[in-house]
Amino acid sequence: MITVTCAIIRNDENKVLVVQRGEQTDHPFKWEFPGGKLRPGESEEECIIREITEELSIGIVICSRLKTVRFDYGHKQISLIPFICDTLDELPFLSEHIAFKWIAPEDLKNVDFSEADIIVADNYLQVVGNVREDKTAVMEQVQSPVNDEELRSMVERMISLKEVQWVATSAIENPAIFNKLLEYSFSDDRKLAFRTSWILTKVCDKNPEIIYPNLPRITEVLGSIDNESVQRSFLRIISMSDMNKLTEAHHGLLADHCFSALRSGSTAIAIKAYSMEILYRLALIYPELANELAVTINILRGEGSAGIIARGTIILKKLAEMPEDPGSRRQ
Repeated sequence: MITVTCAIIRNDENKVLVVQRGEQTDHPFKWEFPGGKLRPGESEEECIIREITEELSIGIVICSRLKTVRFDYGHKQISLIPFICDTLDELPFLSEHIAFKWIAPEDLKNVDFSEADIIVADNYLQVVGNVREDKTAVMEQVQSPVNDEELRSMVERMISLKEVQWVATSAIENPAIFNKLLEYSFSDDRKLAFRTSWILTKVCDKNPEIIYPNLPRITEVLGSIDNESVQRSFLRIISMSDMNKLTEAHHGLLADHCFSALRSGSTAIAIKAYSMEILYRLALIYPELANELAVTINILRGEGSAGIIARGTIILKKLAEMPEDPGSRRQ
């Protein structure tokens, strides 16, 4: 019996990532949830995080675990351990598969999966189908006064995007909840920090101005955050914010951080993508940054990552469309 892990990876639109196997594999051209074999001395959680990093070059946070699926393919028997995971990386870099796509949960039943993955998909759909749909009941749990333990527990057990959106709405209506989510985003508990920072991106999608008083603090601590998932969330928030809400000193910190992220060979694709957008927005204020950004992006495009090439091409086009002398756009 071969022990294998797989990941049901969801993006911030609640779509699920599936990948296609190549022709020279056990299941040619079949689709599957990414993952791989457990190594000796390795925990299942360590295995899935390693496999996803190696196969897709994206970061994930484990949210929960589904029941194990045992399947006999005839030529091999597997024990498949599925994990439900979240990510903010939209563009995986494929090293072992030939294609990927993001699928709405209700469309998973139409995917040409390998047999064991069909069972995993069915089990996942059963779990998300049982998630409470009572918006009032969820929101009542996060009303003032805020119970720290209850809010933490709710964040950690959330499965559906609807629940995330409901908590985000509550955070907009209740400053105490917003402040708690921001506090949790700096937690040493990596899972809690990722999930709350992800919720904050949803808060800012609905009400961008709510984060402005905290933008300086977020900018100042970016370089000291060792949780890549939280960095992605914070950079996404900053990339959608009004740069004029920050001082020139903070602009300098942001520029240094983003250029360092672009030049680092170990930086995740999503972080590089958000860094490009932030630097472009800074270039609108400080035109002298435009040439340095263009040179850096052209160097990155030579690395061969499809995601970086695509995003870099977009930013280069925007840079080319900048007016020759835009002047300062600071208010």
